[in-house]
Amino acid sequence: MTRYNYAFKTEKENVVKTVGRDLNLSPKQAIEICKFINGKEVAKAKGILEKVKEKKLAVPFTRATNGAGHKPGMSAGKYPFKGSIEFLQLLKQLEANAQNKGLSSNLIIIHACAQRASEPFKYGRKRRVQMKRCHVELAAQEFEQKKAKAKKASKPKESKEPKKADNDQTNTQTNA
Repeated sequence: MTRYNYAFKTEKENVVKTVGRDLNLSPKQAIEICKFINGKEVAKAKGILEKVKEKKLAVPFTRATNGAGHKPGMSAGKYPFKGSIEFLQLLKQLEANAQNKGLSSNLIIIHACAQRASEPFKYGRKRRVQMKRCHVELAAQEFEQKKAKAKKASKPKESKEPKKADNDQTNTQTNA
């Protein structure tokens, strides 16, 4: 197998990467799923994709909206079943790579990218029907969960209104 050049170039110790080559799913759906899970924790992304697989949560589609109807809480969305299965496998690979590298399971996805792959013709009697395939690469970074800070007790605010007694004295002086 040939070496793969990642679009995400980094050699940090707390970053793990994985790639899925020639995946049998539409590049348009892969791009939308990448946008949806980018910046999320790996555990949350896995939960989201499980809900997508069960058709309980829709992925918002912003680019390829032909035939995508309105879904609750968004304008156009779909339930990419095959894509969610492939991405769940990639997220499991990402966690395994982190464990192999000695990192904790607290990972946040910092890079999710989908690119078109080769489109060979499908096998069979029908001619000139091409497959839809894509490459997907994911990168995640280890992060520490922020501790909840104790809120400081706020002092009671003093009213900014001038005292009435002072106003009465100034009024009497101006009238005299």
